[in-house]
Amino acid sequence: MAHTMRKEENALHDNELGRVIPCNKLEFSDPIKWLRLGFVDLTRAPLVTLFYGIIFTLVPMLIMYLVSLTDNHLVIAPAIVCFMLIGPFLAAGLYDVSWEFEKGHKPSLWHSIRAMHRNNVHEWGFALLLTVIMIFWLRIASLIHALYPPYVEVELADLAPFLMVGVGVGALMSGFVFLISAFTQPILVERKVDLMTAVLSSVNAVWSNKLVMMFWALIILGFVVIGFLTQFIAFLIIMPLLAFATWHGYIATISTKRKRNYY
Repeated sequence: MAHTMRKEENALHDNELGRVIPCNKLEFSDPIKWLRLGFVDLTRAPLVTLFYGIIFTLVPMLIMYLVSLTDNHLVIAPAIVCFMLIGPFLAAGLYDVSWEFEKGHKPSLWHSIRAMHRNNVHEWGFALLLTVIMIFWLRIASLIHALYPPYVEVELADLAPFLMVGVGVGALMSGFVFLISAFTQPILVERKVDLMTAVLSSVNAVWSNKLVMMFWALIILGFVVIGFLTQFIAFLIIMPLLAFATWHGYIATISTKRKRNYY
């Protein structure tokens, strides 16, 4: 589908850390288009979608199961870290499906799995970066939890300051992760660039389209909440849908020298 995008002046510029790939100016309705196109990809590759959807569903289920087996909630930390390591690679496989459709090819599970190793050094670096951030957040969360009132019976009003701090810090961390990761993985999948170039390009694209990307972040949050409310069953569809939509968001946002055939 043809789609004309207007170039946006970069919020960041090339520097000693890496270059910045230019981005386009987005419309507020674009995230809805990404979801629509992502849903088309989902229906065109149901078996591959189901494979990745099952994995994305089983991982949080496993985390909750491990928590139920012990009174020590510290088991959550290593489980989340493992998910942070494999999550980008799983998303890379789904990005490959959409990319294959754009090229007029028929996607396959094996081809999507191979895509996880296309730029594996920098993709592993990205996974480790997210893991370090997650570990940092877990330490901050533990510190906040240690400041909670020590007595059992406590009024909500007494907990309010701690809840506000926890939610506030969590929102800041989530916003930072979204800023550096919104388009980093798709860039690494398609382009032979270094990790810092991909991260800086993602930061530039998000910062240059703040309102649209805030809308996209709220959509992602809403879907994730639905996943939790359904005991993760909805992740069978939600996570692949978000991955496909993210790929179309990448196509629409990050500039290319040639015209894209699938947006």
